[in-house]
Amino acid sequence: MESTLINVLVPALVSFVIGIAITPFVTHFLFRFKVWKKTGGKKAIGGHEATEFNRLKGGEETKTPRMGGIIIWASVIITLSLMYFLAIILPNTIFSNLDFLSRSQTLIPAAMMLLGAAIGFLNDFYDVTHGGAGLRLKIRLLLITSIASFLGWWFYAKLGVTGISIPFDGTLELGILIIPFFVLLVVALYASGVIDGIDGLSGGVFASIFAAYAGIAIVQSQFDLATFCAAVVGGIMAFLWFNVPPARFWMTETGSMALTLSLATVVFMTDSLGGGIGIALLPIVGFPLIATVASNVIQITYRKATGKKFFRIAPIHHHFEAIGWPSYKVTMRYWIISIFCAIAGVIIATIA
Repeated sequence: MESTLINVLVPALVSFVIGIAITPFVTHFLFRFKVWKKTGGKKAIGGHEATEFNRLKGGEETKTPRMGGIIIWASVIITLSLMYFLAIILPNTIFSNLDFLSRSQTLIPAAMMLLGAAIGFLNDFYDVTHGGAGLRLKIRLLLITSIASFLGWWFYAKLGVTGISIPFDGTLELGILIIPFFVLLVVALYASGVIDGIDGLSGGVFASIFAAYAGIAIVQSQFDLATFCAAVVGGIMAFLWFNVPPARFWMTETGSMALTLSLATVVFMTDSLGGGIGIALLPIVGFPLIATVASNVIQITYRKATGKKFFRIAPIHHHFEAIGWPSYKVTMRYWIISIFCAIAGVIIATIA
């Protein structure tokens, strides 16, 4: 077990160091090309001005560079590639044990991370160059659902995934319906990316979630997948080093989409494929993400039904700011909740 932990944690440390090392270059790029919105503020659902949001956050959007999520996925991919090539160049050394690129465990999550990063980068590029209008939501959803549909089919047809593991109660068989279920999971996690709204908030939450799934993968003896998750945590920590208030840059879509799409894959791979209960644990481990999406749904539904707002602002983390909580207090409390949710998830995975 000691050697296993070393093999998992060393790439996490390498990912962190690489993230710190590449940040000056990324920062230079972001400031040189002025990668921020030229006009602050946004429209609410329905087309009217989002007055509360613009009062709280509108001014910051013209001051803080976007695309900071490059730090996260670049750190992970560079670490993955570095360990792979060092294992080839220096066989029968410690690097052979540190190589965590495997077809059965990490190739798919890494590919999803890159695809999410590319789509998110394109959206951020349009956001900056077209007056705050990124890729249309319909286009983003079309791209995401197409990718998720193919991968859902791959899980079903190639890997034989047909059900969801239920804690202490066997498996819920879905058959071919596992494909649309995976698509819904991917879309729901993508929607949770709106948690990226306060300095340090999304980074801390995602770090806790990926750390939890690293632990869950270790319980299932999926050590390469655990190492991938740990490397993601390392990249996020490097990002957080510069994203704590005042943030040097924001994660935006290239980061949040890379994380949510790869997380959906990790969740699926720690379920029946790993002989565990990865999917059922998501509402616990990812509770802050679930609450974020739920607050948006509640806000929209309540407004359509009554013509009034249920929250001052949705998602709910902005509601807490609107009622007077300092942003750092919101962030710290989300981090605390995320850590306890992560611990609870790993405990359940161990005993179930």
